[in-house]
Amino acid sequence: MIKVMAKQITNDYKDSPIGIIPVDWYIKPVGEAFKICNNLRLPISQDERNKIKGEYPYYGPTKIQGYIDNYRIEGKYALIGEDGDHFLKWKELPMTLLVEGKFNVNNHAHIIEGIENLTEWFFYYFNHKELTPYLTRQGVGRYKLTKDSLSKIPCLLPPIKEQQKIASVLSIWDIAIDYCKLIIDNLKVRNKGLLNKLIIENEELKVKLGDIFVESKIPAINSNVNKRITVRLNLKGIEKRGVRGSEIEEATAYYLRKAGQFIYGKQNLHKGAFGIIPNELDGFESSSDIPAFDVNVNFNINYILYYFSRVHFFEKLEDISTGTGSKRIQPRELYKIHIKIPATIDKQNEIVEILDTANAELRQYEQKLETLRLQKKGLMQQLLTGKVRVKTNN
Repeated sequence: MIKVMAKQITNDYKDSPIGIIPVDWYIKPVGEAFKICNNLRLPISQDERNKIKGEYPYYGPTKIQGYIDNYRIEGKYALIGEDGDHFLKWKELPMTLLVEGKFNVNNHAHIIEGIENLTEWFFYYFNHKELTPYLTRQGVGRYKLTKDSLSKIPCLLPPIKEQQKIASVLSIWDIAIDYCKLIIDNLKVRNKGLLNKLIIENEELKVKLGDIFVESKIPAINSNVNKRITVRLNLKGIEKRGVRGSEIEEATAYYLRKAGQFIYGKQNLHKGAFGIIPNELDGFESSSDIPAFDVNVNFNINYILYYFSRVHFFEKLEDISTGTGSKRIQPRELYKIHIKIPATIDKQNEIVEILDTANAELRQYEQKLETLRLQKKGLMQQLLTGKVRVKTNN
């Protein structure tokens, strides 16, 4: 357990240009506190990198762009972007990377090394720091953090031993987060394989989707603009959508949708825009562009959903889209599709239970990951500002 102690005595803190800070902390511009090593950058085009593929990472400002057969940098450095639109998403996306070993960096990232201060301190301090006051505009949605601007950004610095202890504390959460992400990745691979295996091994009965689905067309007599639903892409499910300014007076017909119905977007079914209406959206509405279906009682709707959720299956449905311009997949075309499923609903139920259990385990780890991230965020807000002090062995 990491022990921290809160400073309650006013004399332990002082005023500064960035607010109240511990009396033994100080502020320096990045250019004085750290070494900016942009001379180590290695700009190489994608075509050139393809000719020299190898084992050494080639970093951009936010991630590895590829691997090449040589390296220019060896050691531990922090990277922060020089340009891009990610600067506007500093609350959700990390602004810095911590890289170590033998690697390369392109010309879209600044390379930072700690000499008198810890490289890890720069990484953590600016990881979710708003930098917009120091950016210059480069066209629509493009921003640039120049070396000169970066060098002038004030950085709050504790004594080196406290930097080391804080970095050590935060690294514990980083390790836990990375391990949790690895488990999630492995579970996703396992679940995908399990889904395909169970579907393929139980292709016993050939049926048309027209024998499974019955389109629901109950008009919404007193249509309510605040009760409209939409279907998200990439298997992200069903959700309430916001009110559009133009639809208050529109003449579009809307239909009542019930919990448990299968629903899809005509324009994006092949992009994973389908799902089952959840209980909390019972009685909501959609237009005929987002049709909903009751399912024959001899079939388990969740099994049908799992069947559809295989990427190679739903992407292939684009072949039955019709129309000019924005093509749509009409129910009459969907009805013609044949699928092979277990012969009995009991077998369908059994498979659904197995897949539900596997997905529940995945969700548990996803929730754990979110908890770890929130814990780390809270720690960073306290430790990187000096609001909470760590004990160091002086």
